[in-house]
Amino acid sequence: MSDRKTIVGLGELLWDLLPHGPQLGGAVSNFAVMAARLGNNGAIATRIGTDPLGREAMTYLKSTPLDTGYVQEDFNRVTGTVTVALDQGEPRYTIHEPVAWDFLEFTPHWVTLAEQADAVCFGTLAQRSPASRRTIESFLHETRPECVRIFDVNLRTPFFSPEIVERSLELATIFKLNADEMPQVLSLLEFPDAAGTTPDFLLNGARQIIDEFPVRLVAITLGAQGSLLVTRNEVDRHAGYPAKVVDAVGAGDAFTAALTHYYLRGAPLSQLNVAGNRWGAWVASRAGAMPLLPEAERDAVMRQIAQAS
Repeated sequence: MSDRKTIVGLGELLWDLLPHGPQLGGAVSNFAVMAARLGNNGAIATRIGTDPLGREAMTYLKSTPLDTGYVQEDFNRVTGTVTVALDQGEPRYTIHEPVAWDFLEFTPHWVTLAEQADAVCFGTLAQRSPASRRTIESFLHETRPECVRIFDVNLRTPFFSPEIVERSLELATIFKLNADEMPQVLSLLEFPDAAGTTPDFLLNGARQIIDEFPVRLVAITLGAQGSLLVTRNEVDRHAGYPAKVVDAVGAGDAFTAALTHYYLRGAPLSQLNVAGNRWGAWVASRAGAMPLLPEAERDAVMRQIAQAS
């Protein structure tokens, strides 16, 4: 598994403005950083401002193996931020708009990246603006037929709609969501029996989506309870790995990156589940969505995945 694949995170890069200080994130950005750390040519296609937060983001990203050559600079708009306020211990999010990544441009440089991509991860949040939605759809249409397109739905109220979800599923090879998002998605699509989170409900929901759309794999994360992977002909359930959770932000994105890494190499569902849960647990046990990953730790986790397969 030494061959490098070109894996792209397409969409938002943002700072979570937490009570204890800013933390860099954005689902597709977290995904791209982890994909790069697993030994791929990971790239982020996003847009930031020329403000201090934009400069700080680039400084950190350049300390990772990520290809930052596709980050656009916007001289008129600020870098994306999310204000996180704690209400009796529960986080409340304000995702500010408009910001730089609401104005992604499909440049010739990005056309080249789309044509080279082996996998692209995208979600709903960066499609909240018409400009970025057009760019994301254009990027996906320029990818090769064999490119794996991962739709990580990542629902953030009010920044999604039935139309965005449906159009994204029409373009997706892999659909990734969590158990709480399944009833929301089924309801948006006006599927029957759209309420529930039991294993049978989740499995039935995944099968409805595979029957309706060109999706080949539905990946459902279940938090500390692991994950469920469903294809047209197979189902694999993993109970997850115990972890001393420091910060669960970014754990799902690490899961998606690891799953994509092994999917591109033809691994069976059982190994995709092992890899996704191993890396999800690892990120959850560290602070931040993009924690530093020493090479020795990476190699140790990779060995654990190989031994379990």
